[in-house]
This record gives sequence, C-alpha cells and structure tokens, in this order.
Amino acid sequence: MTVLLAGCGDLGTEAGLRFAALGHRVVGWRRSPAKLPAAIEGAAADLGSKDLPPVPADTTAVVIAVAADSPAEEAYRAAYVRGVENVLDALERDQVSPERIIFVSSTAVYGDAGGGWVDESTAAEPGGFSGRVLLEAEGLLQARLSGTRTAGVSLRLGGIYGPGRTRLIDQVKTGSAVIPEDVRYTNRIHRDDAAAAIVHLAGMAAVPGPVYIGVDNEPADLGAVLRFLAAELGFPEPKVGDAGPARGGNKRCRNDLLRSAGFSFTFPTFREGYRDVIAGNGVRHP
Repeated sequence: MTVLLAGCGDLGTEAGLRFAALGHRVVGWRRSPAKLPAAIEGAAADLGSKDLPPVPADTTAVVIAVAADSPAEEAYRAAYVRGVENVLDALERDQVSPERIIFVSSTAVYGDAGGGWVDESTAAEPGGFSGRVLLEAEGLLQARLSGTRTAGVSLRLGGIYGPGRTRLIDQVKTGSAVIPEDVRYTNRIHRDDAAAAIVHLAGMAAVPGPVYIGVDNEPADLGAVLRFLAAELGFPEPKVGDAGPARGGNKRCRNDLLRSAGFSFTFPTFREGYRDVIAGNGVRHP
C-alpha cells in the first residue's frame, strides 16, 4: 500500500513506522517534516490550510491523526473539522480515491455515562466542546464519503499513555495524585496498541465499519490504577479525597468490535502497559 499520514506526531509516527515495517510506502504530512524518521517520506503541511501538498496518486489508505494546538474550542475546530475538510478537498483536487480513511477520534464523543457501559451502538452525547467538535468531524467524514468507493472509519481512542505520556506516574511520584472518594472508571490504550489498531483497520481484508472504540480490555477504576502505580513505583499510596471533575466522564467502554475484527492487544490492561512504561521501554516521537 501507499499510506498517507495526515498529521504525523507521536501516534502518527509510530503508526507510520509500523506501516513501513510491513513494506508499505508511507508519506507523512506535518509542519516539521525534518523530525520524521527516514522510513517516512516527510512533506511540510499545515492541515489547517487549504494549500496541502500533492497526494500520491496510488494512495490506498489515509490516516488523519491531528492534535489541537491548544485546549480551546477554536483550536479543536481548526484541527479536526477544518483538518478533515482540507484533507478531503486535497483528495478531490488530485482525484485520488483511497480504499479507506481512518480518522483518529476520541471516546470523548460519549460524554459521561454514570459508570455505565458504552459501545459503538451507544448514542454519542458529548459533554464538552472537544467531544462535540470530534463528533462533527466524524459526521463530516461520513457525509463527504457517502456514495464513494472510500470507506470512512472513526477510531475513538481512550486516554493514550505510553513512552513520554506519564501524567499519572508523575502525579504518584510527586505526591499530587488523589484517589477519588467515589468509583471513577477510566478508559485507556497504550500508544503502541493505538498505532497497531490504526494499521490493522487500514489493512484488514474485510471492509471496516464506520466506528470502532479503541481502548484496552479493562475499564479501570482510577483509584485502582493509582494504587497499582504506587506499589509498582515503591511510593506511598495516594490519599483519598476530592479529585475534581472526571477527565472524559465516568464510563466503561467496550472494545469487543475491534477485537472481533481480529485485533489483539500487546498491552491488554493498564498493568502490562504501565509496567512497560516504568521499565523505560519505547520512545516518544518528536
């Protein structure tokens, strides 16, 4: 395949290296292409701009993996809605029709479920602007691809952790971690599994569905995760108290659909994943 990575930060770069290791040609669009490893053909691109580089004529799959410049609604809209729109416009401009486009979205589209279970059939009811903007971008992708030969896929990832993504570990080490007084479910995925899921959906033989949830096998109570990390690191168990509002809402996300598509996790729960991070394995791509 020829794979176009529209947005090539840490996650996109890891996915790109995995595509390249399988023998595919990989083209990466980002503002600073010189930072990309040699296995990825870099091209300078700002997805917020209409002036995007030429799309390789034989592009088989496109991965849109962008990040907002700041945690503000306009920054999210520029990155996700206009980013998707501009990539689709570039494909039309160059008359390229890939087999599928993978859009990296988030479980934030579901909002809070009061600790209940959600899956791909659950109505998306975002609780904040980030989820609303991502849902709008997902809808734009499906609307623009309707009636074409290109399958649009939204991969709704949980909280990504991994090399260089150590927020909870750092909180335990500094003593700033707080175990919530109530049970608060969290959903996460290791960076490497998130990248592997992108590669899997882009290359699977069957036509993928429009939405997949990308989380590991165990929605975990935040308190259990913090206690585990304290024990692994040899630090005191965090205090119980007011932990503030839940990040991403209190819900338990199912990954059954992704697993039924043939995907298997290297890090099926936070235990394997965080042990790997604590061991210092892997690198965060610049």
